[in-house]
Amino acid sequence: MKYILDARTATPHFPGIGRYVENLAAGMVPLLRGDETLEILRPSLAGVSPFGLAQQWRVPPMLRGAAVYHSPYYLMPYRPGVPTVLTVYDLIPQLFPEGVSARARLWFQLAMQLALRAADHVICISEATRRDLLAHYRVDPARVSAIPLAPAAQFRPQSVEEQQRVCAKFGLDGRFVLYVGINKPHKNLVRLVEAWAQLRADAVLVIGGAWDARYPQVKARVAELGLGERVRFIGRVDDADLPGLYSACHLFVFPSLYEGFGLPVVEALACGAAVACAHTSSLPEVGGEAVAYFDPEDVGGMAEVLQRGMENRDWRLALSEVEGLEIGRLGIERAAQFSWERTARETLAVYRRET
Repeated sequence: MKYILDARTATPHFPGIGRYVENLAAGMVPLLRGDETLEILRPSLAGVSPFGLAQQWRVPPMLRGAAVYHSPYYLMPYRPGVPTVLTVYDLIPQLFPEGVSARARLWFQLAMQLALRAADHVICISEATRRDLLAHYRVDPARVSAIPLAPAAQFRPQSVEEQQRVCAKFGLDGRFVLYVGINKPHKNLVRLVEAWAQLRADAVLVIGGAWDARYPQVKARVAELGLGERVRFIGRVDDADLPGLYSACHLFVFPSLYEGFGLPVVEALACGAAVACAHTSSLPEVGGEAVAYFDPEDVGGMAEVLQRGMENRDWRLALSEVEGLEIGRLGIERAAQFSWERTARETLAVYRRET
């Protein structure tokens, strides 16, 4: 039986999908039985971009003979001709319309409907996404599974030397609170810097990640509040540097209003970081009892949680109700519940049911 995993969207434009496809494929290969093979449709496939109409007639012939075709994105051939699995990450364009144009929102809804009709089974990356999908689209619940993501193997506590190397690279020479992610409106960074302005702390808020120039509000708010000395924007962070940053930070903060999964939270936990994040969407599924939560729309409440983290002499003990249990260990144990082996195993089980 041949399974085909479509990796044409695994490009720098979609780094999250790239991680998903890469780690999923690596996890599945050792689990394949003797009569099973996994084939990858590579991004270099000429003339069949997932954004082009030509894929509708050029990709299906490539799928002939496949037991299952798995599309990790809703831009796909909508008459693939073989049993099809679709992965859905979130409904952000639909739930947060202020972040996209009306045209893009309508296109998302149309393309999603077509993809859902084409799919024999849908994989959502969290129970929260599954609930959202079932609430907004007519899909048989029996056809929808929640299979979580996981941190890659590189995310683990780093040595002092590695932490020092990464901090030197970004010019960080003292305590810092870290955020990693893009600056889109649903990430809630304006409220984060407003909360930071209320803190009394000898630390810097470091904001790392890709920057979308369409949303300048965060930097504008930093300037309005006079936080230039207390907030650092370091831009996109190489994957090789992320574990060191997570390990070195005094606290990792993730104030997002909505996440399909919230991979940075589980990555930070896997590195032994103390984590404070919003109590919304999928984030409680990821953080469990290893995270301090706040209402993402309550600036004062967010500030209180951050202040408590900065003032506590040992924040790594602050989140644990078990005496002597370090929060680093608690977070690592929580992160260990998510693995790509588990994701691959559960995904393969879906493939086998659809053959």
